[in-house]
Amino acid sequence: MSLPTSRHTLFRYNEGFGTAHPPGQKRLSLTTVPISFDALAVIAVTRGFGQYIKQHFFDKTFQGLYHANAFDMALLIPYFLVLILLASYGVHRYVLVYLYFKNQKNRTVDPPGHFSELPRVTVQLPIFNEQFVVERLLEAICRLNYPLDKLDIQVLDDSTDETVAVARGLVEHYAGRGYPITYHHRVNREGFKAGALAEGMKVAQGEFITIFDADFAPPEDFLLRTIHHFTDPKIGMVQTRWTHINRHYSFLTEVEAILLDGHFVLEHSGRARSNVFFNFNGTAGVWRRRAIEEAGGWQHDTLTEDTDLSYRAQLKGWKFIYLQDVECPAELPIEMTAFKTQQARWAKGLIQTGKKVLPRVLKSDQPFRVKLEAWYHLTANLSYPLMIVLSVLLLPAMVIRFYQGWFQMLYIDLPLFLASTFSISSFYLVSQRELFPKTWPRALIYLPFLMALGIGLSITNTRAVLEALLGKQTEFARTPKYRVESKIDRMRTKTYRRRLGWVPWLELLIGGYFALTVYYAVVNENYITVPFLILFVLGYWYTGLMSLLQGRFAGLSFSAETHTKPFPVGV
Repeated sequence: MSLPTSRHTLFRYNEGFGTAHPPGQKRLSLTTVPISFDALAVIAVTRGFGQYIKQHFFDKTFQGLYHANAFDMALLIPYFLVLILLASYGVHRYVLVYLYFKNQKNRTVDPPGHFSELPRVTVQLPIFNEQFVVERLLEAICRLNYPLDKLDIQVLDDSTDETVAVARGLVEHYAGRGYPITYHHRVNREGFKAGALAEGMKVAQGEFITIFDADFAPPEDFLLRTIHHFTDPKIGMVQTRWTHINRHYSFLTEVEAILLDGHFVLEHSGRARSNVFFNFNGTAGVWRRRAIEEAGGWQHDTLTEDTDLSYRAQLKGWKFIYLQDVECPAELPIEMTAFKTQQARWAKGLIQTGKKVLPRVLKSDQPFRVKLEAWYHLTANLSYPLMIVLSVLLLPAMVIRFYQGWFQMLYIDLPLFLASTFSISSFYLVSQRELFPKTWPRALIYLPFLMALGIGLSITNTRAVLEALLGKQTEFARTPKYRVESKIDRMRTKTYRRRLGWVPWLELLIGGYFALTVYYAVVNENYITVPFLILFVLGYWYTGLMSLLQGRFAGLSFSAETHTKPFPVGV
């Protein structure tokens, strides 16, 4: 069976004759020849791809013509410095994964012993304007499986809205039923959360202190699974793993959950198993009271008072335990501005803590590996201003590197990009595989958006980091929660929504700038950089648009179940 053919006009070189044609010189003539469609496809593919490879990687026509000048070097030197620094933080993520698996034998599961008589525990519940979630919190706390005569529950309320009446009514309700619960209200908010915890410590009766933020709902066996680890007198704090009540509520909450899973699985476990410093997360943990007091107590000169106290306590010689198998559910922010507020507070607080305690850590007699890990832990958010610098330099650097040659871009730029970006995807994929062995591949859907979201947070977090470096003090900005737990729930109020400001518009503008860089890369056939650049476009546009559009359709619902009161259930 013969192949189908078609007549196509092709250029062919023929030997020419005639006076105007020098002997031996080839003359281009048009010849019509029959070729098959299959052959044409082969020619197109081989010549097209082969021509592309030859032109971009082996063509030496312009080799040696370009020479970098002072202006080019003034751009390229900071460009490569930023890439190298970002790559170093990326490599650190690989190190945490390595430490996690290398030290699996050090995983803490069972306590070294059991108390013959359970010790007294004070449960501190710091709240501020939490009218929607405080009832769920108190209901969970009063279900804790622990002798009531060994329990001391403090509601530390700094609220300035309807939460005061809600919380007071709930406390009176549970106290009337015999629960050892007391209500403490402050009007000055001095020290914010740290100040409230310190005030509560003055009247706390427990030898041990456990803390829960308002959006948490600990399981009934929480105390019984944690308290016995303190039979070792060297243990100062036990931290448990956060899980997520509304993980599947939206695309944003799915991404947030993966981000937190990476922190709690690989960062906490990797550090705890390697016997280096790690931190209390401000909630879902238990402290030995003496450890808090010996470390200097709660201090409010940083926005991450939990990390600050953690490092001071560990410098005093107290040991920390992380229990990955003990879960404590909490609610994730459902709005982009709330999520950005949370991330900015953590970013600023860690830099403040680094300025405060890193000099002490570096001067201490701790092993070098402890000091190095503390450095990477407390300075990790410096990557955000570095990302902004990279954003500014990326397009001019791309132009310059284009004229220097593709091969240099492949063996210098590409490895640095891979180290700083793909370490993120591998880091979070490993955490999902550890938590969900059967369903972890579904996380692949969210990974590009996870990386893009990290980029999109650069503006907000850079502002927070610079404020910390410059010593600018700001108040503790709480993350609003609305008791939205599933898709049938919806937010019916704008009570706690923060003003958007100029940041979303700047994010959209920078996203547009990167859209132009994508266009430039495609026009110049710089296809290798396109996936990286698209991440920048997606990141800035996603965070910007979500911040501007959130809540615009809050009044629309196809669900019969809604919450219309100031708090879900009447008191």
